Amino acid sequence: MNIIENKSYDEERALYGEENITVKSCAFDGPADGESAFKECKNIEAEGCFFNLRYPFWHDKGVVINDCEMTDKCRAALWYSENIEINRSNIHGIKALRECENAIIRGCDIVSSEFGWSVRGITMENTRAKSEYFMLRSENLRFKNVIFTGKYSFQYIKNAVFESCVFDTKDAFWHGENITVRNSIVKGEYLGWYSNGLKLVNCKITGTQPLCYCKNLMLINCEMTDTDLAFEKSEVEADITTRVDSIKNPLAGHIYAPEVGDIIMDDDRAKGRVITGIRKCICCA
Repeated sequence: MNIIENKSYDEERALYGEENITVKSCAFDGPADGESAFKECKNIEAEGCFFNLRYPFWHDKGVVINDCEMTDKCRAALWYSENIEINRSNIHGIKALRECENAIIRGCDIVSSEFGWSVRGITMENTRAKSEYFMLRSENLRFKNVIFTGKYSFQYIKNAVFESCVFDTKDAFWHGENITVRNSIVKGEYLGWYSNGLKLVNCKITGTQPLCYCKNLMLINCEMTDTDLAFEKSEVEADITTRVDSIKNPLAGHIYAPEVGDIIMDDDRAKGRVITGIRKCICCA
């Protein structure tokens, strides 16, 4: 591969259409304020580079980004690209990843509103992220050891597995389909509404009015703290290991918990059963 090292670029489309290049310790910044540095490139690597201009990676195939800095001015950094790998980098511009396919993100720091929209296939590991509307309408997600903060996350996603994560978020997983969350902490209001096929295993759940209007909802060996008015109009099978503040009108299924503060059943259509003082292994039911 051709190596470009210790250069500075600020012009429009500085490396447009390049193939098989490695760019090391370069800066994409300057008074010309040019956009789209790597547009329509193939098989490119960026190592230790500084990105302070807009839209650097659009319509690319084969992108590796290692130890790079993308500032808050590097907006919409990766769009319409495929086969992406980002390691140990700061991704701090808004709308950083959108309409991409097959992305791997490891050891990164993400501060990016509207990150990850309509991505098809993303693996994220050992990463911190702060965003709003994080991963909207994305599919085939695999997250491990991710710490996330922000509102309206993972809405309308499909086919996702989250393991050993910490999510401090509001309105997470709304309208999501086929989602498994394992060994994780999920804190926030209105968790999982309108989801279909959401499974939480060995999780700690905190926040008001969780898991309402769900279909095919399953909780296995989960803790619920400060969770009131839970499971309203949901089809649910749940094994809960802690006291639940209140449960309201579960539509169908069974909820096992050692104790429930209030059980509200004031809708004739609500046929779900709340069973206290008995543990049952839902996974074997």
